[in-house]
Amino acid sequence: MAPKVFLTGATGYIGGDGLFAIANAHPDWQFSALVRSQEKAAQVTSKYPKIRTVIGDLDSSDLIEHEVKNADIVFHFADCDHVAAAQAIAKGSQHHTPEHPLWIIHTSGTGILTVEDQRAGTYGIERPKQYNDWDGVSELVNLPADAFHRNVDVIILGAGQQNPSSVKVAVVCPPTIYGPGRGPGNTKSVQVYWLSAAVLKRKQGFLVGKGENVWHQVHVQDLSNVYLALGEAASEGGGKATWNDEGYYLAENGSFVWGDVQRAVAQAAFDKKLIASPGVESLDGDQTTDLHPAGIYAWGSNSRGNSLRARKLFGWSPQQPKLFDLIPEIVEVEAKALGLL
Repeated sequence: MAPKVFLTGATGYIGGDGLFAIANAHPDWQFSALVRSQEKAAQVTSKYPKIRTVIGDLDSSDLIEHEVKNADIVFHFADCDHVAAAQAIAKGSQHHTPEHPLWIIHTSGTGILTVEDQRAGTYGIERPKQYNDWDGVSELVNLPADAFHRNVDVIILGAGQQNPSSVKVAVVCPPTIYGPGRGPGNTKSVQVYWLSAAVLKRKQGFLVGKGENVWHQVHVQDLSNVYLALGEAASEGGGKATWNDEGYYLAENGSFVWGDVQRAVAQAAFDKKLIASPGVESLDGDQTTDLHPAGIYAWGSNSRGNSLRARKLFGWSPQQPKLFDLIPEIVEVEAKALGLL
């Protein structure tokens, strides 16, 4: 029988692209999607007429619990910091039995790896600490309580720990995401897009501190293939995937230095005659926060997590262009949004 699949975040950036990949690969699966309004429902059903939409939001706890109770697979693509939604998913999961298990595929984010900078209030410096999801997986499922996203990770992972024979959990943890999404709603990401908009608005490029901090990158369409592989494994009763205490999947296609991205954005804006010079100036924390409330975290922290698990278990192999290849396109997207092109 085709699995019953419940999704949150279907009109969002990650969820919309994930839905595209999964629904096109498995049109026979029975999908239901939580959406906030009739307008959002129409966005989804115009592309996927067979999907059953459920009107509610991430605070609709009873509704989410009910949908999770009746699902075989849950893709939680929406807000990775929303505690009530995670609690409702965990509560719904406890209705399942070993004979009718639930597979939860949850979206976190490698902001969880920025905890050293977060604690120290540092930005723009390189930190050597690197994580991985293979022999380092136990560290990832036991990160400190004050790390970003960790409180929600704990709730979702706890659902599997509480009832491991009935609830199987996989956490997908992407880094800086970029590239055009294929979903019915939002089709663009945030970090480099915010950066580009900030450069265009201030008419000058900048570095956050020294710009030496390092993150990893993944194209949204490569990321969706991790979700697809996990969904297929779940539909096979677990498949080649690992779950619960070994169910943590970083998803990246190489690292980059934020200062290099910041210089490349300024150069692209200059090349398009949108700013007068390709030069960059170093900003301190207050100046960065003035440009964007999350600027220090988004552009100034270190998040170094190497994804081995999806490569080893599924043969996942990213195929899409790297971030630097798309920076001119990202700058153009933001320039159009600001009415400059």
